[in-house]
Amino acid sequence: MFAALLIFAAELIEEEEPSKVPFYVLGGLAACWAIVLFAVGMRSPDFPGSAAAQRGVITVSFVLVAATMASAVLTS
Repeated sequence: MFAALLIFAAELIEEEEPSKVPFYVLGGLAACWAIVLFAVGMRSPDFPGSAAAQRGVITVSFVLVAATMASAVLTS
């Protein structure tokens, strides 16, 4: 009985985990986006100039964060 349990545990450990590369790439993109937003926002007091630009920034930010979160869940 104990030997069977050890064999089962060893098989579970040997299973290959999903690649975490999508999470790392999307997380890096989100971090770069945040740095770009900071740099542009610090230089321009009226950033993002219009309501359409504001919606664009919000949309890109939301998509990047949602994709990063989804990849974190799917690769865990």
